[in-house]
Amino acid sequence: MKGVMQKVQRFGGAMFTPVLLFSFAGIMVGLSTLFMNASIFGNMATEGHVWYQLWYLVQEGAWMVFRQMPVLFVIGLPIGLAKKQNARCVLEAFVIYVTFNYFLAAVLQFWGPLFGVDYAAEAGGTSGLAMICGIKSLDTGMFGALIISGIVVWIHNRYFDKELPDWLGIFSGSSFVVMIGFFVMIPMAFIFAGVWPKVQAAIFMLQDFFKASGTLGVGLYAFSEKILLPTGLHHFIYAPFTLDSAVVPGGIEAYWALHLSEFANSTAPLKELFPAGGFELFGNAKVFAPIGITLAFFSTAKKEKRKQVLTLMIPAALTAMLTGITEPIEFTFLFVAPVLFVVHALLCACINAVMYMAGVSGAFGNGLIAWLSLNWIPCGKNHWQTYVIQVIVGLAFSAIWFLVFRFLIKKFNFLTPGREEDGEDAKLYTKKDYRAKKAGENDLGYAAQILAFLGGKDNIIDVTNCATRLRVNVKDAGLVHPEVDFKRIGAHGLSKNGTAIQVIVGLKVPKVREQFEECLAKNILPQEDIDDKEEKAEKNDTEENNGSAKGCLYAAQTGEVIALEKVPDEVFSQKIIGEGIAIIPSDTMVVAPAAGEIVVVAETKHAYAIAAEDGAEVLIHIGLETVNLQGKGFEALVKLGDKVQVGTPLCRVDESLVNGKTPLYTPMIITNSNEMKDMKFQSGNVTAGKDCVVEYIR
Repeated sequence: MKGVMQKVQRFGGAMFTPVLLFSFAGIMVGLSTLFMNASIFGNMATEGHVWYQLWYLVQEGAWMVFRQMPVLFVIGLPIGLAKKQNARCVLEAFVIYVTFNYFLAAVLQFWGPLFGVDYAAEAGGTSGLAMICGIKSLDTGMFGALIISGIVVWIHNRYFDKELPDWLGIFSGSSFVVMIGFFVMIPMAFIFAGVWPKVQAAIFMLQDFFKASGTLGVGLYAFSEKILLPTGLHHFIYAPFTLDSAVVPGGIEAYWALHLSEFANSTAPLKELFPAGGFELFGNAKVFAPIGITLAFFSTAKKEKRKQVLTLMIPAALTAMLTGITEPIEFTFLFVAPVLFVVHALLCACINAVMYMAGVSGAFGNGLIAWLSLNWIPCGKNHWQTYVIQVIVGLAFSAIWFLVFRFLIKKFNFLTPGREEDGEDAKLYTKKDYRAKKAGENDLGYAAQILAFLGGKDNIIDVTNCATRLRVNVKDAGLVHPEVDFKRIGAHGLSKNGTAIQVIVGLKVPKVREQFEECLAKNILPQEDIDDKEEKAEKNDTEENNGSAKGCLYAAQTGEVIALEKVPDEVFSQKIIGEGIAIIPSDTMVVAPAAGEIVVVAETKHAYAIAAEDGAEVLIHIGLETVNLQGKGFEALVKLGDKVQVGTPLCRVDESLVNGKTPLYTPMIITNSNEMKDMKFQSGNVTAGKDCVVEYIR
């Protein structure tokens, strides 16, 4: 389950990359439609006028995002999911996706009737066909694009670094990935030709179901979208509706923008003109809920903290109301009062249902900026009564949010902003917290502090982001600091689902992610850790000047430390090659236990030796009879002569070896232990690169 959640989180974050483009494009389509509306701008908005022509030019550019949506998802997915050389993977995905569509077009051209597809029909409408990169192919939409791009990412991650014989070297890297993808896409074309027409039929049935579900369907949809927000899975709820064809061809946003001029000039009720717009009303909660929530928090806060609450809540509320980004305000109470969040989701469902019953429909998925450009301004002349009703109903729900939240906060004494214990404020002024705050004021310092609170560089598997959250998969969730530490440095909150971690950063998350990745690449530490290391170094220097030097070997793997005598191999248990310990690992990564130089890398990749900077000679032997595996199951991450630090990855071990029926012992031996004056060995569970397992005096 842990691995599934990690993959889902990474996929959700990667999928969001192209989604970020839609808000701006939608606003520009809305504005250009407004300025091309003859009922508002008269003769200027006729085809022969320069005014119309200029805005038509703007609109055509804005339509690119919606018309080429599948291509954007093909390109966007590798940015978040490729584990190496993302830019090359983007190119590979695009080439293979276009190749796939050429294959699919050829299949349909010759065997279309076999699959129930009339390839001679015009693209669009109910034909099930679409023009993709100039190719008439099956309209597989966003999901087809994600499937093909996902396959390419998998091929890339597995085979991009594959070493080929010298005479085939020209085909290595991206060429090799494209070669594999080329042949994989041939059967994929036949599979899609056979399966996708049935999927399209199911989508048409789904559209009919949602259209018939009315108010109940609108409410259930809104509740599902909101309640899944903390997990990041809400993208999977709204994306098929908003961006794909779950209810209308092309998705609600594109369909509304395409017909906006028609809707604006009609006097028929919006709900009749566009019933699917009921599934794009969740922006009402984004605009009207923050008003009630902010007032509830202010009225229930301690008097001396009310100014502080306003300082916290007003920026978060304005962000939600203007842009539709609600995480900053919702994460202020999600973890301290989960009951409030459930009630909040129910109220979101209610406001959407009531708005739909009142006749409100349109592109109301975001905040006020999008409302004005896509709804109120272009459609206000003929539909102003509907929008007046929308505001009245919305403000009534703001009052409901205020009353319900205020009652629940007081009834259950929820520690919402401004109601914390007095003692907690004093905690903000410790030396550690001051340093953390200063780190938060510095760009790289903030990212470095987040990295430290997530367990450090060696605990990070991968990182992506969505609109407001840094999404990180970690090796050991136990190393992640509590939420209060993240809030102390300026984060809005923390969401944990096993090893899938989300740090709620806010709208600056793209910049923070770049800085976070820079900290990973350069191993940048927060100032506090630097100070601690300097203090330790000074202490060691003092001891060395006194005639002896203390040293330490850190755990090479995460797992359980056992005495060397318990290892079922006489070479190790009888300490023939030196003193040390052994680890029964629970993780696949092997790291350097000391800083120094790699002096041995076994040809079979199962053993490594380090000449430590302090003179210790260290052997890490992964497994006992693993030499017989001839390197199978081991991926060497260093080479002879490499300089390493504590925690530098040395080797990745296949999971089947770590989790096999027979324990995989990893002895760590100091082969010149006869030169040591004293040695102490630790036991118990340890974390790779973090816990000292052998202390010695040389």
